[in-house]
Amino acid sequence: MSMNQGQPIDVLCVGAGTYDLVYSVDRHPEPDEKIRATSFIGCGGGPAANAAVTVARLGLQSAFVGYLGNDIFGKAHIEELQQAGVLTDLVARGEHSSALSVVMVKPDGSRALVNYRKPESFLTAGSVDFSIVDTRVILFDGHEPYISPALARSARQRNILTVLDAGSIHSGTEELVGLVDYLVCSERFGLDFTGESTEDKALDKLGAYAPNVIITIGDRGLVWKNGSDSGRLQTYTVKAVDTTGAGDVFHGALAACLAQKKEWLESLAYASASGALCCTKIGARLGIPFKEEVEAFIATQKGQPAKTVEKIKG
Repeated sequence: MSMNQGQPIDVLCVGAGTYDLVYSVDRHPEPDEKIRATSFIGCGGGPAANAAVTVARLGLQSAFVGYLGNDIFGKAHIEELQQAGVLTDLVARGEHSSALSVVMVKPDGSRALVNYRKPESFLTAGSVDFSIVDTRVILFDGHEPYISPALARSARQRNILTVLDAGSIHSGTEELVGLVDYLVCSERFGLDFTGESTEDKALDKLGAYAPNVIITIGDRGLVWKNGSDSGRLQTYTVKAVDTTGAGDVFHGALAACLAQKKEWLESLAYASASGALCCTKIGARLGIPFKEEVEAFIATQKGQPAKTVEKIKG
């Protein structure tokens, strides 16, 4: 799909696009050991790219900004994005290889991941023309560090909502922490960045950087701070087959809810359900649910403890 001048976009996703090589294994190999995979899948991946596909599958218009090489992996990935309905006009192509991830998934859904990206493939400041972009929300994953801070500052001036997917501490995420409206981070990021020992203490400290903060804590759900209110959301219970990409889907679904101006607690529950459904299939991209799947799943959870949102006065 192509982007027209001034075409409205619900969510612009800026960051990493990888190609994932996903192996199902009975166990992770020991040092110097060779093992045989029970199945294999190749598909597009990367936090921002997965979020863009999530937004599209939830029925909204998304666009992806990032780098994909002119190799077979970049070609396969951009075709995937376009087939999903993601606008790709702002994707940079080049001779540097596409980023690759090798993922090994065990029967319980836990996984090990190795990623490689050539440093030369990062987009340089001013290399992307955002003048044609009219978007409601911008989602950053921090993996395009030279273009993201200026875009985040510009978005604030234009009253465009911004979300940061902060999975780990690196220069890209550190610089964006104080520039976004919604800071959504992993437990590891929250504890490491603040130096605190619990997610509740980390949540309180991170409130000084962003007006809205979410810390995801795996199968224990999440804690959140929204203005003067805070609370926690229990996770949905599903049979996990592969947890890869669950966080990416959560972030994409949350951004989609923000674009639609959904109520805060409803947005948290919707994003949580979307991320949980991603865990039920092998391969992050293949596990991204469609709008109808999420709505049907939430409908079956009414009255269940897993959907309970605890709201605590901060």
